[in-house]
Amino acid sequence: MDHSLDELLAEVAGGRLSAADAAGRLRGMGYAAVGDFARLDVSRAARKGVPEVVLAEGKSEDQVVAIVGRFLDHSPVVLCSRVTPAQAAALAAALPAAVVWDERSRVVTVRRADAPPPQERGVVGVLAAGTSDLGVAGEAVAMCRAMDVGVISAFDVGVAGLHRLAGPLDEMGAAGVAAVVVAAGMEGALPSVVCGLVDVPVIGLPTSTGYGLGGRGEAALLGMLQSCSPGLVAVNIDNGIGAGATAALIARRAT
Repeated sequence: MDHSLDELLAEVAGGRLSAADAAGRLRGMGYAAVGDFARLDVSRAARKGVPEVVLAEGKSEDQVVAIVGRFLDHSPVVLCSRVTPAQAAALAAALPAAVVWDERSRVVTVRRADAPPPQERGVVGVLAAGTSDLGVAGEAVAMCRAMDVGVISAFDVGVAGLHRLAGPLDEMGAAGVAAVVVAAGMEGALPSVVCGLVDVPVIGLPTSTGYGLGGRGEAALLGMLQSCSPGLVAVNIDNGIGAGATAALIARRAT
């Protein structure tokens, strides 16, 4: 990295590269090491508009605290996914920041004390077919809110009782949502149904809920991939973070 930085500065000093172009390239070069276990991309938020997300699963409490603390040196907000109660407690005890723990989705949102208040840009919808899908749908909600995008949500509106869907879709249409995330397990039919009724992109979020063969989300994912309703895309099984980031990027570009 040092060699590349020296070359970049030499190009600016020699007049071969503008300051604006150099700043753009610098945003793609930054990283920070944490001990011998993490090498952090500290410029992702500036480069992509998506806050950093730390997957807490498989990490010790000390590692999660150290990683999040270093990210806070560079970014006002950091998300942690798949967080245990012990990890959430360690973050709250160690960091001089606002730590919000959503036990249902296992997401922790950490905001630096001097972070500017959120300035909402755009709105998305988040639907969950059943109560068992709420945790994964909650990841998408947390990511959208961390990106300062408003969320209108409705849960337990699956195809087994399709009449429950009409009210939430009317509300989302009236609010002008730019995209809709639809979390569903079992056969994963709800995203196709929703996509046939709305005029915005639908992001199918398959969840690992169901019975027997295909009940770990495979049937839901394949159903979404095989949908005949145009305008539907799908993320991987239980990837609420990815679904939320995609929806929020769409909403921010639409404003």
